[in-house]
Amino acid sequence: MKLLLEFFCRFGWGMAAGLVLTPATLVPAGFFRVNLLVVLGLATGAAVIARGLPADVPANVTAGWATAGWAAALAAVVAWVGSVAWLGERVGAGRFLCVAAAVLLAAATVLATGSGPDGTGSRWLLGGAALVSGLVSGLAVHAMLLGHWYLNAPGMRVDALRRMIDLALAAWGVQTVVSLAGLALGESPPGTTAQALVVLRWLAGIVGLPILLVMARKTLDIPNTQSATGILYVACLAAILGELTSQLLQAAT
Repeated sequence: MKLLLEFFCRFGWGMAAGLVLTPATLVPAGFFRVNLLVVLGLATGAAVIARGLPADVPANVTAGWATAGWAAALAAVVAWVGSVAWLGERVGAGRFLCVAAAVLLAAATVLATGSGPDGTGSRWLLGGAALVSGLVSGLAVHAMLLGHWYLNAPGMRVDALRRMIDLALAAWGVQTVVSLAGLALGESPPGTTAQALVVLRWLAGIVGLPILLVMARKTLDIPNTQSATGILYVACLAAILGELTSQLLQAAT
């Protein structure tokens, strides 16, 4: 359950950050409204899971989980209010609420992830790595949803999707550096199952993801937003699979 809490917080933070980075001048208000509802669902899921975590762990760890749950719950409320603001096309208020939801979910991510199983470990180091992980999966899914929105707004400029893919690639670059550092400094996971997870993590999240993102980026040069969106669907699966596998390995080692 703790891994699920971490994933919901990370994923929600990445999706909210994607909304903050999306230019409102290029993308219709309806996109922000719908995707804030996605953030609402992820934040609500994190808040519910935080209430059901086991209590047989150190008090400082459970306190961090509980605070993460409250931050996620508040982010859910902010996301709902933000969706109402975008429904009324209140761009200024809507963007402010997107930023507020992103900040709250970033805090929830650090609180849920930033300690070892016994309450020790570098909170900021682990929390920072979790934020980068959330950006990889969140921005990849955000780019796919943005590409899908071209079906609703075919006149929307391709620059918006091209920019989001570039941001997802930038997040992947930072994550690759973090993963290489972890591979160099961390323990080698014992057992063939753990080693298979390492291979899967690298094939999907480190090697496969950038290839798919670059393919989608090149497809936009045609331009063909539908084909690019189809490639981004596969990129989303690669990103989520890679980051979930990374979480499993982190918990194991």
